[in-house]
Amino acid sequence: MRRILPEAIAMNAIAVPSNAAQRTMEFAIEGMTCASCVARIERALRKVPGVVGATVNLATERASVHVDDDVADEALHAAVVDAGYAVKAANPRMPEYEASVSGMSTEARNLIVAAVLSLPLMLPMAAMPFGLHWGLPGWWQLALAAPVQFGLGLRFYKSAWKAVRAGTGNMDLLVALGTSAGFGLSLFNLLRAPGHHGNWPLYFEASAAVTTLVLLGKWLEGRAKRQTTEAIGALQALRPGTARVIRDGVEQDLVIDAVVTSDVVIVRPGERFPVDGDVVEGRTHADESLVTGESLPVAKEVGDRVTGGAINGDGRVVLRATAVGSESVLARIIRMVEEAQGRKAPIQQVVDRVSAVFVPVVVGISLVTFAAWGLGTSDWSAAILHAIAVLVIACPCALGLATPTAVMAGTGVAARAGVLFKDAEALEIAKHVAIVAFDKTGTLTEGKPVLAQRAAVDGDARELLRLAASMQSGSEHPLAKAVVAAYDEVVATADDVQAVPGRGLRGSVEGRELFLGSTLWMREEGVDLSPLAERQAVLTSSGHSVSWLAERTHAGVRLLGLLSFRDQPRPGAREAIARLHGMGLRTIMISGDNRSAAETVARALGIDEVRAEVLPGGKADVVRELQRDGRVAMVGDGINDAPALAAADVGIAMGSGTDVAMHAAGITLMRSEPSLVADAIDISRRTTRKIHQNLFWAFGYNVVGLPLAAMGLLDPVIASAAMAFSSVSVVSNTLLLRRWSPSP
Repeated sequence: MRRILPEAIAMNAIAVPSNAAQRTMEFAIEGMTCASCVARIERALRKVPGVVGATVNLATERASVHVDDDVADEALHAAVVDAGYAVKAANPRMPEYEASVSGMSTEARNLIVAAVLSLPLMLPMAAMPFGLHWGLPGWWQLALAAPVQFGLGLRFYKSAWKAVRAGTGNMDLLVALGTSAGFGLSLFNLLRAPGHHGNWPLYFEASAAVTTLVLLGKWLEGRAKRQTTEAIGALQALRPGTARVIRDGVEQDLVIDAVVTSDVVIVRPGERFPVDGDVVEGRTHADESLVTGESLPVAKEVGDRVTGGAINGDGRVVLRATAVGSESVLARIIRMVEEAQGRKAPIQQVVDRVSAVFVPVVVGISLVTFAAWGLGTSDWSAAILHAIAVLVIACPCALGLATPTAVMAGTGVAARAGVLFKDAEALEIAKHVAIVAFDKTGTLTEGKPVLAQRAAVDGDARELLRLAASMQSGSEHPLAKAVVAAYDEVVATADDVQAVPGRGLRGSVEGRELFLGSTLWMREEGVDLSPLAERQAVLTSSGHSVSWLAERTHAGVRLLGLLSFRDQPRPGAREAIARLHGMGLRTIMISGDNRSAAETVARALGIDEVRAEVLPGGKADVVRELQRDGRVAMVGDGINDAPALAAADVGIAMGSGTDVAMHAAGITLMRSEPSLVADAIDISRRTTRKIHQNLFWAFGYNVVGLPLAAMGLLDPVIASAAMAFSSVSVVSNTLLLRRWSPSP
């Protein structure tokens, strides 16, 4: 049975495990800095008895753990703590960034202090290219560098120590080792030649600058990461804080959490609808652009459903609440987007394998560099500097952010356009689609067929329509609704009505056993269709769908007449198909309709190939056959499309479709517009391209930077700047996705 968009979206957003004895737990984690942290926490969680799977997202700072129902939350929290991290007391849906009373973030405040202390140390180095050679006394340098190293840089020592205790490493360990080596060498040189530090080089400015630049990178990275979550932030901001409710005949303003289902809610012009509900009084237009992506206001009158978060236009309306709080459409949409952003794309598995060995390999390269330079040149001070450069040029955080930030940005802009990805896997697979298969009715056509013609063997077309309407008066099928709507009188009651899948209906009306259905079924029952065969040929050649009505008699099943239906193509469907062709995709239409009617629609829309007269169970077989030629996306909206949606490499469900179809799909279109299919594939391609670009830059920084540092061609300060800006450049590249918009 078809349902309207909000119910379908709501159903699709519920993630129900296949095993009722299992559940998924989510919580926020504090202290992660790079991909190595992610790998370590995931390993720790998977070791807990009863854990089925664990995924940690560096960008959202959240863990999603699938566990047996008897696993205690405390056991998971303890595993995270034992790995050297903290579980946040709050359970935010987005990353939190601590702020002081003045509103300035802790990261920004620390960065400013570090920059003020480091600037006097850096100025002499900046003046050297201009022939100016001056510097602060060594003890002054120590006084300025020590607070940066052990005060503002204390976070690196804490995180590094936790990593060492857990038997692994992270980015902070590399920073702590590098800056400590530079600071320690400088302090050693200062103490062994007090008053004559000019004879022994000091590198306090290097350790302070490295710390400051890393803090700058962290601050910029945090700002960029927050921008990738703007889509969810915008959706969360749609929820009003209060609602005007009528209780006991009195209007009163209540906080939104106090509103319950069946409450009567008043919404004035210009206000946001605070809950999902049905209009019981008044008429208006609703701006649903931020919820469904629909750019034009939608007319609403008594009996229509509105979605919480949409803006009421020009009329005062009264609603009866149907869903509130976490059960509302808006809350479920947010949950779907968050789940998609929190899951890993398949390509992330490569990054995870690299991250598992990244820090130990870098430390090893640093030790080899130190030994090679020291033994080869006997200049152990230079050897230490080159080893420091190796440590600080490495950037595992860029690797950790490359994929999740792109997934967050891509799913975010897609949601604003009306495309919901169930998970990152669907987002990545859609990029590889070569064939797009469409269901016809309700997908490429409006799904609201009208009765076009009727013809009775005995000439009594009115009686033919009466019997057909009686047979279908209790059916929700679109063709049945068209027949009932065409008959303007009270229908008789049909008895023992049974649906025959892929064929039609059988039942009894006023003692007459009737059959109403397809040409195939009539032939199987041995019905002679010749009296109306010529009429049928004319109708089907012009794109009509034909159903037959027959009656069982003592002499067999005899033909009573035919009914023809016409379903108009959806507006913009032809342009949508042309756009898919422009993207290099092959289009197929799979329909249970007769071949002539299906081919007529296909020609009108420019479809490449038609598979007609396919029974519901056969659609999945057609999809599997098409998969021999490439990845297949199946687009559908009905219950009979669910097997094909599940069989396809990626299923795409239309927003007006059934709950079952949408639950089987990897992508949900919040509006029933074929153009959104091309939008979904386009954003998939762009997001996957960003992931590849990000990984190229993240790996490139390390592949190029590490050898240069080991060869002594990079100063530690330059190396730290490159490391700090590597993750920033990766996230900034991701943010270019926010400029994407669906094609008009």
